[in-house]
Amino acid sequence: MITSRLKTIFALSIPLFIAHGIEEVMTGMYDVDNHVHFLFSPLTSLSTHAATFVVFQGMLWLLLIVSFLLLLGEKWQLRLLAVVGVIYLYEFSHILGAISVGGYYPGLITSLAFPMLTFFFWKEWFKTIS
Repeated sequence: MITSRLKTIFALSIPLFIAHGIEEVMTGMYDVDNHVHFLFSPLTSLSTHAATFVVFQGMLWLLLIVSFLLLLGEKWQLRLLAVVGVIYLYEFSHILGAISVGGYYPGLITSLAFPMLTFFFWKEWFKTIS
């Protein structure tokens, strides 16, 4: 059963992700991050309008798939939360980026909250599945 604590941790991460995304946009992460370049390079040959449409379609498909999986029950809900937990871990890349450049890396400030969130999330997630 998904605990209220696990739900709370996830709920707290939503405004953190929003703030983090705003920080990334405002600091131009899209211009410097290799992962962003790799992920979105196939869209560079498209017009802005076409690339926006492709991203919208992809996000709609993802929403539909996730919605269906959530309807399958608690087992899938926990699996989807594990995906979110992996994303929490991925946010450490901002800290590693800052270390590698020896200074600020886009998204660093808000990413500093993720290590603590990640620890409590995985601690509670593993407690939930056992």
